[in-house]
Amino acid sequence: MHLVAIGGSDAGISAALRARELDPTTDVTVVVADAYPNFSICGIPYYISGEVTHWTNLAHRTHADLEATGMRLRLNTLATSIDVHGQRLHLRDAAGAESLLDYDELIVGTGAVPTRPTIQGLDQLGAADGVHLLHSMGDTFALTQSLDRIDPKTALIVGAGYVGLEMAEGLTARGIHVTQVEMLEEVLPTVDPELGALVHAELDRHGVSVHTSSRATRIEKIEGGLHVSGAGPDQEPLSWDVDLVLVVVGVTPDTDLLVRAGAQTGQRGAVVVDDTMATGLPHVWAAGDCVITHHRLLGTTYLPLGTTAHKQGRVAGENALGGNVRFAGSLGTQVVKVFDLVAARTGLREHEAVAAGFAPVTTTATPDDHKAYYPGAHPITIRVTGDQHTGRLLGAQLIGARGTETAKRVDTYATALFHGMTVDAMSELDLSYTPPLGSPWDAVQMATQAWARQHQHATGADQGASA
Repeated sequence: MHLVAIGGSDAGISAALRARELDPTTDVTVVVADAYPNFSICGIPYYISGEVTHWTNLAHRTHADLEATGMRLRLNTLATSIDVHGQRLHLRDAAGAESLLDYDELIVGTGAVPTRPTIQGLDQLGAADGVHLLHSMGDTFALTQSLDRIDPKTALIVGAGYVGLEMAEGLTARGIHVTQVEMLEEVLPTVDPELGALVHAELDRHGVSVHTSSRATRIEKIEGGLHVSGAGPDQEPLSWDVDLVLVVVGVTPDTDLLVRAGAQTGQRGAVVVDDTMATGLPHVWAAGDCVITHHRLLGTTYLPLGTTAHKQGRVAGENALGGNVRFAGSLGTQVVKVFDLVAARTGLREHEAVAAGFAPVTTTATPDDHKAYYPGAHPITIRVTGDQHTGRLLGAQLIGARGTETAKRVDTYATALFHGMTVDAMSELDLSYTPPLGSPWDAVQMATQAWARQHQHATGADQGASA
């Protein structure tokens, strides 16, 4: 069998690795549009900041590591079309030479492309002018070249989602004064605005100038830099003169190859797959940021995440060999570090739960990360959402100082969500305890007990006030 995977990022490589793991006799070829297979795109902000000292360190596996598994890599090669009935790919290499590649099974992991907001001048300016989008290793090298060439003292970031916040920290670490513009009411719009405000305060504390409910409307080249025009909350005019502009406002699924082959699209234009990662086209599977997401609480949605792409790719790789495994579904579990603060979420926020047909109610608690009598305790702001009729846990959002294990505590909620637990049942979990690291009732349990007291009218002693 000849299995071909398109895409050298999470989904494509995971599929290829799983196929080789299950059947080392399978002939596996991975077609990669650039020269950087299996690189951690999520690590780019930390290379920009200097914390990752060389770009090659971003490789999950080296080229040699991948080939040692028995797969073949076709680098700097673009898949231009899929002949579904003939079971072959049309390819074009970096020199423009075209060729055909036959396959028995095909897995498409073309991922996503950066969303380009409507900003006048954005399409006319580029890296040579100090205007950048950031999504690939090529984008990364273009940005580092600008940083070396321009030696910017000021930068403006359009977007305050995960990558925008990480880049605000990364550029600040290089001594660059950052202005951040977010069109929604608060930064980090994947959490409730009240929690996003805590992240906003952390940005302020580190000297980032944040403008929410604002947008950039025009970028133009001027003597010595860039002039950005914008509009504030009440449409009042805003403007900034900066040395560098970075636009990071999310991604759009890269589906052109599959759509031209006849695949159907769903949410956000992503390709529709079932939970086996089948596209409906014969012998064609797809995974990662180019496809819809099966969510355990929402049903079908679009939620591009690296963790999800790895899992989907593994499922596609196994099923392409004749397996019968299914993607278990996402909960949208995410975490981000912003300077000395960690923000995380899993499951649904209240408005999302309403839209999904639940009857959600939410409680916010601020338990300490460990016993207060041991030095260094810090509160974690935890917002728990559950169904008021069934008591089912629906979601959790956490904001805590770095070192409070906020990232691992959200995983406790994610595990409970995965198994359909009630909020009240969280108290039954046998979690670890020692005073420097936790409490007899862990912070995640104190927050769920606060929810239960408020919404289930619990009686008896206050379990959260343990010795």
